Amino acid sequence: MLERYLRRSWRDQNEVQDIRQDVYVRVYEAALREKPFNPKHFLFQVARNLMIDRVRRKNVVSFDSFADFEAIDTGEDRPDLERSAAARQEVRMLLAALTELPPRCRQVVTLRKIEGLSQREVAKKMGITEDTVERQVSKGVRLLEKSLHGSRTLLVSGARRRMGRLGILSK
Repeated sequence: MLERYLRRSWRDQNEVQDIRQDVYVRVYEAALREKPFNPKHFLFQVARNLMIDRVRRKNVVSFDSFADFEAIDTGEDRPDLERSAAARQEVRMLLAALTELPPRCRQVVTLRKIEGLSQREVAKKMGITEDTVERQVSKGVRLLEKSLHGSRTLLVSGARRRMGRLGILSK
């Protein structure tokens, strides 16, 4: 039943076996701590959450890859150099704003919004409550928006769109 569900729900059929194994591992680890009340429901909920996590992680852009734009030489002509330069500038400004966040807030925002960890995973990793994670993410996003809105060289609407695509702005 699980494999049929995964095959119906997941686009890349080559990954179904891997997802199934990951589901089994998560269910086994959870069962070591506490036996689920409704095992069938729990199994499918874990599968659903795992697929959501995989989609989320595929959509996350690593800021590490943007460290040195000038060193990247693709060998192809860019049709719109101005737009490309503006996008690089916006990412630089976002990274600068991120470094200005308080250390704990920056760590929470990085783990949650950039690395794509769940609220629960961030809380566990940092040894804080999920409520604290939520407050720190909210604070971080507000400070990032304030910092980016304060810059006159940034087109705010373009930055907001890019921040939304990067998963930094909350919905």
